[in-house]
Amino acid sequence: MKKIYLSVFLILTLAGYGQNGIADVTFDNADAQVQSFMNSYDIPGLTMAIAKDGKLKYLRSFGEIDKENNIETQPYNLFRIASVSKPVTAIGIMKMVQEGKIALSDKVFGSTGLLKDHPHISQVIYSDERLDVITVQNLLEHNGGWDSTIDCFPNPTTPYPYFFAGCDPINTTLHVTEMYDAPNPVTEELLIRFLMEKGLNFDPGTKYAYSNIGYLVLSEIIEEVSGMSYEEYFKTEILHPLGIYDMSLGHNLPENFNEREGKYYGYGGYTNKSTYGTGEDVPWEYGGFNLEAMDGHGGWIATARDLVKLLTAVDGFNTKPDILNASSIAIMTEPSAPFANYAKGWSVNSANNWWHTGGLPGTASILVRANSGYNFAIFVNTRIDGNRGGQFYSDLDAIGWNCINSITSWPDWDLMDTPTINAGNLETESVDETTVHLRWSNGDGQQRMVLARKSSSPKEFPKDGISYSYSNTLNQAEDLGNENFVVYQGTANEVTVSELESNTDYTFRVIEFNQSSNTGNFPLYLLGDNPEAEYKSGSLGLDVAQVVEFNIYPIPAEEMVKVNFKKSTGKKYEIYNLNGKVIASGIFKSTAQEINVSRLSSGLYLIKAFDINDNTSIRKLIIK
Repeated sequence: MKKIYLSVFLILTLAGYGQNGIADVTFDNADAQVQSFMNSYDIPGLTMAIAKDGKLKYLRSFGEIDKENNIETQPYNLFRIASVSKPVTAIGIMKMVQEGKIALSDKVFGSTGLLKDHPHISQVIYSDERLDVITVQNLLEHNGGWDSTIDCFPNPTTPYPYFFAGCDPINTTLHVTEMYDAPNPVTEELLIRFLMEKGLNFDPGTKYAYSNIGYLVLSEIIEEVSGMSYEEYFKTEILHPLGIYDMSLGHNLPENFNEREGKYYGYGGYTNKSTYGTGEDVPWEYGGFNLEAMDGHGGWIATARDLVKLLTAVDGFNTKPDILNASSIAIMTEPSAPFANYAKGWSVNSANNWWHTGGLPGTASILVRANSGYNFAIFVNTRIDGNRGGQFYSDLDAIGWNCINSITSWPDWDLMDTPTINAGNLETESVDETTVHLRWSNGDGQQRMVLARKSSSPKEFPKDGISYSYSNTLNQAEDLGNENFVVYQGTANEVTVSELESNTDYTFRVIEFNQSSNTGNFPLYLLGDNPEAEYKSGSLGLDVAQVVEFNIYPIPAEEMVKVNFKKSTGKKYEIYNLNGKVIASGIFKSTAQEINVSRLSSGLYLIKAFDINDNTSIRKLIIK
């Protein structure tokens, strides 16, 4: 990439490509840019997010995430981001440096290195003493001493029937496990050991040579210093505090994919021996390589919105607060001594643009921070190789800048303004055979939605920009698709859902969302890591020991209802409408008591009784 472009995205219906996401008439010219690119390379699906001055202005998706089943790409779909994982790792390392937990000058290997107590790496016996002088900075800048372009594998590279050029063991996982008589799939530590024992190709700090394994070592440093897994560290210390829930480490096989991750299409349909050692020839994108051993060099999956949200938190612009201070950002993006166009996890240029591209069979990606105040990410679910590969990445870069240049005015909204804290503690409590009461702790969304589906039904998700109607009565609720019903929307933290099918497994999900003038008055949904609860209709839903036994009569009631406790002493009661709102409450003074309900309108309510030990039960209350 010789110069950085920037991006914005689409709205109208383009021939052959479905578009999804919040639209604006100012994007018409940008639509043509994306259509032309996708047509040129036969791209199945594409998603793009563009932020301007710290606000997400464009969040759109195109084409199909699943061609075989004609499933259109949505902005909420997650894609593999491949080597765009490297700037993510660099952000984590720089945060540790800023907090004084490590230093860029710290040695990595040897008796004084950060990994001196690592249970596996510390046991590696190596002869090249130059390994002992590799620093954290060397690894970040790809000048640690390994050159993956220099051949090191035998011909053929057994057990593969062909030769692998270069020396990147992530491409030859079966060869590495064969060498060490180790099980498949390969581990990150074994890949690192392979290169440590091979030795270095040049003195650390003297030459730039792109190294995937160097970033695997950085992943191990993060784990060793934090005491957490690489992924857990990012989620706990960086991502979740920013409200980023749509980033995680990906998996090799579709059965383990994220619930909103789509398919990947390898250009040319090439296959490789399965990384699981089965001997099968499988698509590269589905087990032909081991994504689960890529971690900090290529393992992340993400939505375009959440990756741009992370970039906006380190971009150095005076728009939204950064998690790195100005000094850390300057160090992270300072060109390295051996190569002026690479800093620490970022390609850079003299215009103070930063970027990184990524590619694996079945995916290509780009992340850009431009000095003009734009940040953008573009993902596609294929990669073009061979003679057109170089031009493909140049054009992927260019569509962003061309789209931005084609937009003369931007809408006044921030599509990044999703909630930052999920709801939690979702619980179910049986009311009767076909009615369930749900309660949860609210997150920080302005409102929340509750979805109900039979557990056997495929999951569907609300789409940004679309408001849905709801009903507490299941068979009257709006269906998002595949019988995923909207049974509540509002600000409460409980709701009662009626008319379930008897003796049926259901799954309930609570989704926080924001909707305000800042979001363009569009609902923006937080879909990652939502709480879910399984429930079987007709079951009690509580331990018997926790249930208060009481009766209410008459049913239906008019002015008074009598409550009679069978075995315990009552403490208090609460009466709810079907939206889960408490509309009356009081104290019990005996095991049998009358409650005045004359002020309640005709309809169905719930009465919840507490005994002196705070055990509870719920009964239906019908008012004439």
